[in-house]
Amino acid sequence: MSTDIVPAASLIPADAPFPKAAKVALGMPQLRANLAHATGTIRGKRAKVAAELDDWEQLRDTAAAIKATVQRRLPELAVEFEKHATAAGATVHWARDAKEANEIAARLVREAGADEVVKVKSMATQEIELNEHFEAQGLKAFETDLAELIVQLAEDRPSHILVPAIHYNRTQIRDIFDQRMGDAPAGLTDDPAALAEAARLHLRRRFLSAKVAVSGANFAVAETGSLVVVESEGNGRMCLTMPETLISIVGIEKLLPSFADLEVFMQLLPRSSTGERMNPYTSVWTGAREGDGPRDVHVILLDNGRTTVLADETGRQALSCIRCSACLNVCPVYERTGGHAYGHVYPGPIGAILAPQLEPGRHDDLPYASSLCGACYEVCPVKINIPEVLVHLRQQGPHEAGERAAMGAAEAVMSRPRLWRAALRAARIGSMPWRRKGFLGRLPFPGSKWTVSRDLPVPPKESFRDWWKERER
Repeated sequence: MSTDIVPAASLIPADAPFPKAAKVALGMPQLRANLAHATGTIRGKRAKVAAELDDWEQLRDTAAAIKATVQRRLPELAVEFEKHATAAGATVHWARDAKEANEIAARLVREAGADEVVKVKSMATQEIELNEHFEAQGLKAFETDLAELIVQLAEDRPSHILVPAIHYNRTQIRDIFDQRMGDAPAGLTDDPAALAEAARLHLRRRFLSAKVAVSGANFAVAETGSLVVVESEGNGRMCLTMPETLISIVGIEKLLPSFADLEVFMQLLPRSSTGERMNPYTSVWTGAREGDGPRDVHVILLDNGRTTVLADETGRQALSCIRCSACLNVCPVYERTGGHAYGHVYPGPIGAILAPQLEPGRHDDLPYASSLCGACYEVCPVKINIPEVLVHLRQQGPHEAGERAAMGAAEAVMSRPRLWRAALRAARIGSMPWRRKGFLGRLPFPGSKWTVSRDLPVPPKESFRDWWKERER
């Protein structure tokens, strides 16, 4: 789901200079300014429209319960979806990992007699690096979401789930179009309406010539075999209806038990993502029908680590995510670093708990990229307790011998009251040489490994127990 280029471009200023290389984005100060302005705008809109619903918290509770049910019944729901989708004329494929999904998709494109595809915005296809696989196989994939188009033309990576090109300003977008699009109109300005029109004309030619389209799905309904895509531009609708062949790559966690469950999520998702009461375009399709849309419909159900995540009773909450990006828009860490710093297709708080589980051993540091403030939990429409999962993953992750020894010593001291009180007194006396305006300066090794990049408060003059005992007299 993505905003279109007019409001997205209007969210950020046009005054930063554009480097010669199209793939070089904003400097960090300008990026932070863009993030603060854009996420703040979306955050305010979300709060306003959520407050309009008296049953907002009940909707969140219901959504969380539905997602928990999906996780308990996932195998049977996947089989049920396959049964109904097949009966409706679709072909369902199962992919254990990214390699299988990419190979199936490439084979289907060739069988359709095509060497290029148009794409609906899809996190799942980014996750499996479908575009890169197609390129290696001599196939071309053209993004049709406007923000994704900007990122693709710039040979860059998305930095936000909802607004992937948030790290570019309007002037940069104009120059990307002028240098990379190939058919940009002469004299193109950085006016949002002009940029939108240039992209619209460019994409229209792609839509009219494409034989194959690739999409993801926001939801997959087991009861009917239906897929649902919500978007803000209409480009997705063009991809889903005009080509002869449609290939949808869908993570198995996107399943819902019944069509009635959509009523809950269609109230939560647009409000949590773009701050709208309803999204402009909702496309629902079930299989293939003669004379109505694509004649050849394929659904690739993707695991790619999801069943491993499902086995973790605490970590499985991450599979409830509906990709709204509300957690990114309130996260102080994301606002300071941007999405690229996470090194994964899923940035922000949800990425910090999802990436380490989907790819164990590769992103074990991400759970530490959080202040544990809990703002993400407060806005999550499906009530994923992200701080709980972050702490859980920190405990599960690798720890050096020195860290384990330090934590063991701390446990031994803190679990013995007399020893703990003695340690506090020793800390108050021993820290005096390093005190600087309420904080400890750079401590000698190994304490320097902490204080070189973190603040360490001076130990209090007295403990709470001492304070209380003094007042009991």
